[in-house]
Amino acid sequence: MFLRTLSGRFLLLTSLFVLLAEAMILLPTVANHRRDYLLTRLEKAQIASLALLNTDGMIEPGLERELLANAGVFNVVLRRDDQRRLVLSSPIPAPIEATYDLRAPTDFELVRDALHQLFRPANAVIRVIGDPVRAGGQFIEITLETGPLRAGMLETGFRVLVLSAVFSVLTAILLFLAVRRLLVKPIQRLVARMSAWAEAPEDARRLIAPSARITELREAEEALATMQRQMSSALRQKERLAQLGQAVAKISHDLRNILTTAQLFADRMDESSDPGVRRAAPKLVGSITRAVNLCETTLAFGRAEEPAPTLSRFMIAGLVAEVVEAEMLSARAARVDFVTDIAPNLVLRADPEQMYRVISNLVRNACQAIEATGKPGTIEIGAGEEEAGWWIRVGDSGPGLPARAREHLFQPFQGSVRKGGTGLGLTISAELVRGHGGQLELVRSDAQGTEFLIHLPRELGEAAA
Repeated sequence: MFLRTLSGRFLLLTSLFVLLAEAMILLPTVANHRRDYLLTRLEKAQIASLALLNTDGMIEPGLERELLANAGVFNVVLRRDDQRRLVLSSPIPAPIEATYDLRAPTDFELVRDALHQLFRPANAVIRVIGDPVRAGGQFIEITLETGPLRAGMLETGFRVLVLSAVFSVLTAILLFLAVRRLLVKPIQRLVARMSAWAEAPEDARRLIAPSARITELREAEEALATMQRQMSSALRQKERLAQLGQAVAKISHDLRNILTTAQLFADRMDESSDPGVRRAAPKLVGSITRAVNLCETTLAFGRAEEPAPTLSRFMIAGLVAEVVEAEMLSARAARVDFVTDIAPNLVLRADPEQMYRVISNLVRNACQAIEATGKPGTIEIGAGEEEAGWWIRVGDSGPGLPARAREHLFQPFQGSVRKGGTGLGLTISAELVRGHGGQLELVRSDAQGTEFLIHLPRELGEAAA
């Protein structure tokens, strides 16, 4: 479990990296030990040879063996005045296996020869050539066995490895404590604060206040604080919307009862002898019927259940004419000209009541946009048939939608342009069109006006079916 934590893995990786670095240092260290060992033997051999030269070459065999043993070599050859002379000698136990020149070696050669020496456990005899100290000749040559040399190299390498292991453990522990204090602890506090906020996201006291000194952690805290504020605001808004939905449902329920009573009285107006009343009665009954249906639909929307469309074939021109006639009775359409371009016999398949609501919402929004300019305007309504289905176009000569309204066009309570508007009209219209398997889209919106397009498919989708 410990190695699954950030601290445990950091401790393990630190130890491994320190050991790797020390291993890379080990090879040059062992190579330097070999070079120093051989240079020391060359220096001792030169001192022994100079002692012999000062006696004019006369030395007792016992003293010669002692000088060679002290230098740790078998033979000493000294080249002086262009003459090569065997100064000290003794029997060589085995043939000379290799010759190494230490007068100008490269680092690569030293490391290579050291590795070769380490991986040859057998004791062998080698020849070493070097420069005499204090200009004691042109070069000095010795022969010696490799056993003591290899033993010294192994001992040096072992000491380096032990020290490396100790240093790696100490370094890893110090880094572990530092990382745990500077990184792991702040992350754990951040996680704890996130968990506390998740238990009660509406509690403003649990919002994170960025306080980390590490740049990355502070950026994470700031991003999390921004997300928390947005989510808390969204939760509060959804809660208010839920409460509003309950209130609207209650109002719609009572309003539906009131309108039902008004509908009963409006039905009796057909029996009036006044011709004007008799002409207005069907329109009044139709308006009250739609209001009752709207209340029932609002109740269904409050239950998050938009009723499925009841599909039937009807002439769209008559429905559009009814929408235009109803809108022309309102004061906001006083300076609006309506232009329709629909074939009288164009028949489409949809829910007439829902299509009435969709087109009425689009026309009403267009009238309000033109009214806000204080200038006359035009609303054009067209419809047609294509191979894939039907289309209905509603355009106006208003000022166009602002950028914020276009960004949140079909989102409830956010896409409204008019002051005091809720933005539910387009949201409900888009949902009703989607219920038919179609799509409501904004074609254009600029200084020359706004145009919406409704697509209704010919084939029934799952929602419409």
